[in-house]
Amino acid sequence: MRWLYLACLLVSVAGTAAVDRRWRLFAFATPRRAAVTVACGVVFFLLADLAAIALGFYGRGGGAALSGIEVLPHLPIEEVVFVTFLCYLTMVLWGVAERFGARRSARARREQEVGR
Repeated sequence: MRWLYLACLLVSVAGTAAVDRRWRLFAFATPRRAAVTVACGVVFFLLADLAAIALGFYGRGGGAALSGIEVLPHLPIEEVVFVTFLCYLTMVLWGVAERFGARRSARARREQEVGR
């Protein structure tokens, strides 16, 4: 069971990357911008985690599925991977929303022009 959570996170990242690659929604559309955006999100969330750890609100869990590797005291590697996945997934979903929004707008314009 050890490493299971990290393995699930990595499979999820791979699935998200496959969707992103297929439709060029975020990282495969603008790699430099994507790297900066995800890095900013990861830094923000990790700073929040570090503040929570310092205030005693957060600590490393003792689950059997965790790898046991800590980046810093009470900050497991799974948290870093999860935060990275969360930021990446959010931006890929934003790309999906933009794509559908653009299609809906184009369709509405066409219908409006035909109706005139």
